[in-house]
Amino acid sequence: MNLARTLAAIAISGLAVQAGAYTENCKTTDEREIASLFDGWNAALATGNPTEVTARYADDSILLPTLSNTPRLTQATRRDYFVQFLQSKPRGTIDTRLIQIGCNSAVDAGTYTFTFADGKQVAARYTYTYRWDGTRWLISSHHSSAMPELK
Repeated sequence: MNLARTLAAIAISGLAVQAGAYTENCKTTDEREIASLFDGWNAALATGNPTEVTARYADDSILLPTLSNTPRLTQATRRDYFVQFLQSKPRGTIDTRLIQIGCNSAVDAGTYTFTFADGKQVAARYTYTYRWDGTRWLISSHHSSAMPELK
């Protein structure tokens, strides 16, 4: 790859080249914006449309879902999980959270409770990692596991 193409690729990826060194251009954000990403994901669940939910995940992300032992490594397998999950009409509520913000990345971790249409509830731990792709925040990893000790 020639130098011009390399510099163009770096610029597109969010890196700025200055005198032989580079610095990353970081997306300005705050805890409120990162917290709203869960709200958007939860609203996508409410649509009942698995394609809308999986569109929030980066193509190379991993989903370790609450109600399945199978890691989901592709959009197709994540969509497959949500086809089943959405049939029970889940609604998530954050119980506790800690948000940490980096340069073009963020972590939202804590506990949440899913309430289903039949009234059943599942308390779980979660971690969402997000990556800014230059246009929008995408989920780069999502781990959710039911609480091992019930109150």
